[in-house]
Amino acid sequence: MVLVFDCGSTNIRVAAVDVKGQIVTQASEPNSPIPQPEGKPNWLVWDVDGIWSKLCSLCREVLRIVEPRYKVRAVTVTTWGADGALVKRDGSLAYPAISWQCPRTREIADELPKIMDPWDIFRITGYQIISFNTLLKLMWIRRHAPNAFKDAFTWLMMPGLIVHRLTGAFHIDPTSASTMMAMDLAKRDWSPEMLSLADLDPGFFPEWKEPGEIAGYVLTKAHKETGLPEGLPVIVSGHDTQFAIMASGAGRDEAILSSGTWEILGLRLDRFDPNRTAFEEGVIIEADVQPNLWNPQLLMIASAVLEWIREKFYSELKERKYEVMIDEALKVPPGSEGVMVIPSFVSDSGPTKRYATRGTMLGLSLRSTRAHVYRAALEGLSFQLRLALEVIERAFNFKARGVRVVGGGSKNYLWNQIRADVTGIPITVTRFSEATVLGAALTAFKGVGIFKSFDEALRSVEWGLRSFTPGPDKATYERLYRVYRELLKALKPFYVAWHE
Repeated sequence: MVLVFDCGSTNIRVAAVDVKGQIVTQASEPNSPIPQPEGKPNWLVWDVDGIWSKLCSLCREVLRIVEPRYKVRAVTVTTWGADGALVKRDGSLAYPAISWQCPRTREIADELPKIMDPWDIFRITGYQIISFNTLLKLMWIRRHAPNAFKDAFTWLMMPGLIVHRLTGAFHIDPTSASTMMAMDLAKRDWSPEMLSLADLDPGFFPEWKEPGEIAGYVLTKAHKETGLPEGLPVIVSGHDTQFAIMASGAGRDEAILSSGTWEILGLRLDRFDPNRTAFEEGVIIEADVQPNLWNPQLLMIASAVLEWIREKFYSELKERKYEVMIDEALKVPPGSEGVMVIPSFVSDSGPTKRYATRGTMLGLSLRSTRAHVYRAALEGLSFQLRLALEVIERAFNFKARGVRVVGGGSKNYLWNQIRADVTGIPITVTRFSEATVLGAALTAFKGVGIFKSFDEALRSVEWGLRSFTPGPDKATYERLYRVYRELLKALKPFYVAWHE
């Protein structure tokens, strides 16, 4: 068994995973940023001590359940990207860990195109200028809190902050660093040109460690706090998105959709290809778990829309919430009898960036019910997926023969069927909804020698595949998708004027 510390920005979890990739048990706590003490009211930071305390408690809870039936072979850490902190030589923070939700770096994001051509940034780093990019945080600290650098020994991303608590070791991995807008992504190494924007050089950062390598071993202090065996290997993982993509088990002719509150549509490519089309369409590219592979991807809102509908229209349901919603939506014909939901997309990147769309509901009548709204939302999210798929295919000369879906959104069979009908290609799901945990666990097992390679680890998995193929509603959705595209174009002037 291995333990995965799976830290998301809304939920922190410790999962015990066996060699077949099955979660034996898990425990979780909610997570959210906090206002920065002595900062402006809207400044948000992460309580790293609080996150560590939760992880320790969750770890002890999980170990009480699984021991002594299983032997813990390793522990690994995966987190969200973009965030980290300056740390002193003893690992304590030299400045609070600024959250990606904090607005303070927007001013620098607005200034950056005047300093460096955004196309050059994308060509080097694979990243668009997004206000929460890590490099912008470093630039902001350099400008507004320069004394923090005098105290700082190095910078750690979120996985590194937690691994240091476990081992006392400093490290950084390429999957996390590729979210910083600071790497020369083709070389899988730092870009001195990008780092110079924050008056930094590669020597400031800790040693590179690849996923699957040993970062260090559990210290006595961490043993007492977590219950983990002293001397237990701590295996490098990193940014959660790439581990979900890797653990999808997708073939080279499949796109991967990690579907949760947000959706990420990505590929595993054997080349770094920061082309103009990808840049103009809002694609970002990150370093894959494995060297010599890259992950072009588009970020889209997803289940957050469905949660909003559940809260507003189905609030009286206490049990079987989504089962009832799906059952009702099945009684509504394709096209939702004229109701259309266009998901909100307010971001610096993504497939609807060019349209400046906000959440929109059209075609309501006095006969419309909540089931019409829910089905229309599933259809609108599926149209968004097709739009993103067309961008990815066009940008990277790639023809998707199918889409492999992982994450919580893979459990909704009606949504999967609509996805297949809208895209016109098979949608395949696995028995693993928690792909990030699976990917991190396989990485940990590789790190302790259970598997010799990532390929061997993936071949060992019994996927339990289920496919949804395009059905008789495909022609209806083909027509409606053309309507959707025209609506996006028509709505843009309205939303631009409204914003202004």
